[in-house]
Amino acid sequence: MTKTTARPVEAITVRPVQATPPAGDRRRRRLTDQARAYAFLLGGLICFALFSWYPAIRAVIIAFQKYTPGSDPEWVGTDNFTRVFDDPEFTAAWRNTLTFTVLALLIGFAIPFVLALVLNELRHAKAFFRVVVYLPVMIPPVVTALLWKWFYDPGAGLANEALRFLHLPTSNWSNGADTALISLVIVATWANMGGTVLIYLAALQSIPGELYEAAELDGANLLQRIRHVTIPQTRFVILMLMLLQIIATMQVFTEPFVITGGGPENATVTVLYLIYKYAFLYNDFGGACALSVMLLVFLGIFSAVYLRLTRSEGEDTA
Repeated sequence: MTKTTARPVEAITVRPVQATPPAGDRRRRRLTDQARAYAFLLGGLICFALFSWYPAIRAVIIAFQKYTPGSDPEWVGTDNFTRVFDDPEFTAAWRNTLTFTVLALLIGFAIPFVLALVLNELRHAKAFFRVVVYLPVMIPPVVTALLWKWFYDPGAGLANEALRFLHLPTSNWSNGADTALISLVIVATWANMGGTVLIYLAALQSIPGELYEAAELDGANLLQRIRHVTIPQTRFVILMLMLLQIIATMQVFTEPFVITGGGPENATVTVLYLIYKYAFLYNDFGGACALSVMLLVFLGIFSAVYLRLTRSEGEDTA
């Protein structure tokens, strides 16, 4: 006869049902959390208000005033804009700035993308080459400009010494009216491409490998994979970086200020450098602010049109 052992009956623990807090308590807790979050943001908001928003609003007001430090401002309407527009340097500054932007796009936009493609394909020493590419960004801009100023020296500069070693004709580089602007473009490209390369590299590494495998099975070569897989997958990053680069190059200042001083023959006077001259050389803060407002309006309109066009293309592609 089989003897059965009775199992002990497990005790059932009855947990009390937690009551839902009243609506007033939930609202109070939500307000407390929001207040705490805004308290953390308060420091940043104050900094933006004092050092970004207030100067921008103040500059717009001064653009319509005759303003000299130490004297009371006088409202002059659009006289500052008229005077700046009639300045012969105004046309040269905008021409040089637009030319610099176009050259920077032709030279400085493709090179970072190609470097990112090369770094993405490396199998060894990836970290080392990323540091090498990003190293120029870590150098202060003024130091970079001074180094390149010595590099471009027409006498004992490294650039002409290298050309002499190769038995090639030398150049005036930043001292020549025909070569000064392209010389500054090379400096700006070398100094700023590191961050762009890393952004492109991050975008490339986010592309699923299955897309490349499918393209290889279809017989696509390297250029075809870049055209039909890489570029479409990184299209958003490319368009955004292009807009940011245009905005940045339209505000170029350090290179012409340190290397060429706007010369020779106003060949490298840019809009931002002309703003500096109006404010700190001519002591004409009204004209400087008027030119700043012109640049702000131009970049604002351009950005709005650019974003509208790129969004329309994205909707058509979708």
